[in-house]
Amino acid sequence: MGLATIKTETGLNQNTTYTRYVWAYVNTPCQISTPITLVQYTLFTCGSTFTINHLAGSVAPVNKTVTYATVTNVPGESSKCWIAQNLGADHQAIAINDATEASSGWYWQFNRKQGYKYDGTTRTPNTAWITSIIENSDWISANDPCSIAISSAWRIPSYTEWNNVYNVDGWTNWTGPWNNALQLHAAGKLNKTNGILNNRGLNGNYWSNQAFGSFDNGTLLYFDSGSADMINNLSKAFGFPLRCLRD
Repeated sequence: MGLATIKTETGLNQNTTYTRYVWAYVNTPCQISTPITLVQYTLFTCGSTFTINHLAGSVAPVNKTVTYATVTNVPGESSKCWIAQNLGADHQAIAINDATEASSGWYWQFNRKQGYKYDGTTRTPNTAWITSIIENSDWISANDPCSIAISSAWRIPSYTEWNNVYNVDGWTNWTGPWNNALQLHAAGKLNKTNGILNNRGLNGNYWSNQAFGSFDNGTLLYFDSGSADMINNLSKAFGFPLRCLRD
C-alpha cells in the first residue's frame, strides 16, 4: 500500500466475510507494528443476486452452487428482502405448475436443519424418515436452514409475514402467489409417513417458522388451482420448501 491509508477492492462477493491484515514498518530493524486484523462483511443490495456454494452435510443434501435472485417491495411485507426462488432451487420456476426438481429446490421437516432433494425417484439423503415430530417449539434459529445455508442475516418467514403477503391481495388460488413478486409455484411436498414426493406441480406448501397449538403442528402458506389459505394444523413431519427473507 505504500503511504496510502485507503484501499479499494473489487470483484468481491456480496454478503461475504473477508479478512485482511494491516501493519506498518520502516526499513530499520525492530520497527514493525503489530498486525491489525480487519474483518468486514461486504454490502448487500436487495434486488441483486448472490452466489452460495452449498456443501452436502447437515443442511444441504448435495453439493451445489446456486445463484439466488432477490426481491423487495413485496406487497404486504414491502420492507423485507426475499430470495426469489426456493432454497436449493437452480432458478425460479418457469410456470405455476413447474414440476421439475431444478425449480422446486429442497424440502425440510419442521424445525429440522437437514434438507432433502427429490429427483422424482430418489430422496437424498435417503436416511430413515422422521414420521413424527412432537415438540413444544417454533423453528429455532439454530436449526434455521436459511441462516445456516446463506448467512445469519437470513431466516424463514414468520406466520405473520406470510399472512400479510397472503392477505394484501386476497389470494383465492395459485394465480395470486404466482403473479406475486415472489413467483411462488406448486413445488409439492414430501409425505409425512414415508418421505416420498407428492403433488409436485399440483400444490404449493411453504413453511413459516411458527408452530401452532398442539406439539405436532406447524404453520404454512398453502395454495392449489382452486384455493389458497394459511394453514396451522399440518404435521411437522411433512417436508415442505422454504423461502428465506432478511430484515
